[in-house]
Amino acid sequence: MRKLLLPLAVALPLLSGGCIAKTAVDVVTLPVKAGGKVVDWSTTSQEEADRNYGRKMREKEAREGKERKKHEKECRKHPDTCGEYQGYRASDPG
Repeated sequence: MRKLLLPLAVALPLLSGGCIAKTAVDVVTLPVKAGGKVVDWSTTSQEEADRNYGRKMREKEAREGKERKKHEKECRKHPDTCGEYQGYRASDPG
């Protein structure tokens, strides 16, 4: 048994990259790093919020543009029944 233990003890620093202290530090700080990752994944940064808001507004504006174009086309076909645009507006809340 001692014959196996001694070579293993000698080879351990070589197998662990040569620095047991670094490995110990990595093992100790792993829970903190993992916790930080969870917080990053579960929260939205201001940059992400701005990007998502911009995307949402562009989609709303595209929808309003399509509906206004459709309304104008109908007005050209039937000018006597055409009124003010009452459709979707991107700036409306909701």
